[in-house]
Amino acid sequence: MSNKIILASKSKIRKDILDRNNIESIVEPSNVDEDTVKLSLIKEKATPEIISKNLAELKANKVSAKKIDQIVLGADSVIDLDGELISKPESREEAMTILKKLNGKSHFLISSVCISKNGSMIWNYTDKATLTMKDLSEEDLKKYLTKISDEALYAYNVYQIEGEGRNLFLSINGDEDTIMGLPIKKIKEYLKNL
Repeated sequence: MSNKIILASKSKIRKDILDRNNIESIVEPSNVDEDTVKLSLIKEKATPEIISKNLAELKANKVSAKKIDQIVLGADSVIDLDGELISKPESREEAMTILKKLNGKSHFLISSVCISKNGSMIWNYTDKATLTMKDLSEEDLKKYLTKISDEALYAYNVYQIEGEGRNLFLSINGDEDTIMGLPIKKIKEYLKNL
């Protein structure tokens, strides 16, 4: 594929996954107000999976509407804890609250991707991984938070699976790239057939 795809995300890890897989891309964040969209969908009783799919599509479509005949990739990842949507923390206190909620339990990490062209979705895919967190003491959780930079903490939910976050888990079942926010195998399959 000669044309670069446009990544409608400012996520460094998503860009890295594309680069590692030799998919040329340029970054153009969508600047979608995710919180407003999430609140609206939660009011409509949407599941975390539906919320993730809708956000990925919204991001891709928004950028795609301005980029005629370009392929735009939108993505979104959320945590589903027993049907409750867990969003990225906005403070260290909030991160601690989230870690306490996840502590000793299993949850789903849902990653959705959408490819749009001329403002409309032409393909989408959602993958899910199951992560079971160790039962850790409050002291261990505090120690973990001291090792995580603000940038990593606010960008990757509360754990960065490719770094310190791996140590929080008893088991991880699912595709690593999905957990990091981009189910790349399916994206590559789609782009190859495009």
